[in-house]
Amino acid sequence: MVKQLILAAGMVAAAGSGDARVTDEAPSLAGTWVMDSAYEILADGRRVTNYGEHPLGLLIVDSAGRYSLQIFRRDRPAFATGDKARGTPEEFRAAALGSSTHFGRVRIDAAAKQLVFDVEGASFPNWEGRRQVRDYALQDRLLRYAVPASASGNGTTAYSIWRRVREGGGDG
Repeated sequence: MVKQLILAAGMVAAAGSGDARVTDEAPSLAGTWVMDSAYEILADGRRVTNYGEHPLGLLIVDSAGRYSLQIFRRDRPAFATGDKARGTPEEFRAAALGSSTHFGRVRIDAAAKQLVFDVEGASFPNWEGRRQVRDYALQDRLLRYAVPASASGNGTTAYSIWRRVREGGGDG
């Protein structure tokens, strides 16, 4: 009887603590997420914001785990010619480094507490056809994950924080 009361108390506590789970069942990522923030920790320990202080971002995950993710720096300069094919080297550089997009399938490995992205297409071609694994935390409609330094190729670890949009369109 005491064991049952302790188990019941634990289940009630877990149920009241956001997305905490008593079992190894993975929470659902299905829905629409907006970027809350993104930053990077360089190999030398400095913190930078390659997408600016308030990046634009959208992550959409369907019930089958297919996803589409986009992140954009807000202050990317427009191409002076207005022609996407005729930008200057500086305009092309700002456009490429000021955005990150990819799509494919995503799932949660509840036992390992990791997100597993199987990338089908990406603005960074080196990620296409690859599996990207990220440690994550999901609590109170916030999804936080780290892109490991091995994915960047330069020792930088990137952090993304996404806020789930409430059904009906409100994200607050």
